[in-house]
Amino acid sequence: MAELLFWPALVAYAEAAVAFWGNARRPGTYGLLGTWGVRLGWLAQTGLLAAQAVRANGFPWDTWAGSLNLFVWLLVGAYLIWGCQARFRLLGLGVMPLVFGLLLLAWAGGGTAVGSESRYSDLFLVLHVGFVLAAFAGFTLAAALSGLYLWQEHQLKRHEGARMLRLRAPSLVSLDTLAGRTIAVALPALTLGIGAGLARLASDGGGLDPLMIFTGLAWLIYAVFLVVRYGLGWHGRRAAVLALLGFVLVILVRVGLPVTHFS
Repeated sequence: MAELLFWPALVAYAEAAVAFWGNARRPGTYGLLGTWGVRLGWLAQTGLLAAQAVRANGFPWDTWAGSLNLFVWLLVGAYLIWGCQARFRLLGLGVMPLVFGLLLLAWAGGGTAVGSESRYSDLFLVLHVGFVLAAFAGFTLAAALSGLYLWQEHQLKRHEGARMLRLRAPSLVSLDTLAGRTIAVALPALTLGIGAGLARLASDGGGLDPLMIFTGLAWLIYAVFLVVRYGLGWHGRRAAVLALLGFVLVILVRVGLPVTHFS
């Protein structure tokens, strides 16, 4: 029964992706439809996660597919903070197709079903999985903002300013500032998540796996981003490219590595 909530969420996210594409071509009603698609999809997925939590009697997202399901919810929740404002609807054009694809992948892997109780403590999983996924959601939004920055900068160099006004796109300064602030909030969350994982590793024994190594590399890239941005004054294109480079590792950690981290 709980898994049935997956379908309304998936359909709503798909509708939002299509509507934001239509809004890019003809701003107006399509953007409003996209916004409501995001909201309704997130509410349906919230119901799905709540049903999973109740029926599993614990933290049910410790599998690869389950954590992907939770990651999508966190990403959409972070987007909803300000992404549904009219001038940020172009951001939805980059975020919502990714959301749709990752949620579908989570369903294919069994991450939207009701699983069994984990052998790890709920506190550890909240600290480790929760903080790491929240950080990755922030990095993904920062990458979308950086990608939009580079695209908009390219359009302006082609003297497409009138089109930018028609699309009500945010300013380059706003995109650059928001990307930096998002990473500044996400990196401490990743640090806490990694710290919880290392503490359990020291307590229970075991060695590093590829997921841990690439997560550490992602942390390093984003730490460098904050140093060069706020210490050396990097802004604009250089900062956007560095944020996108870190996002490559985020995608690798979330999707591309083997699923044996919690086995």
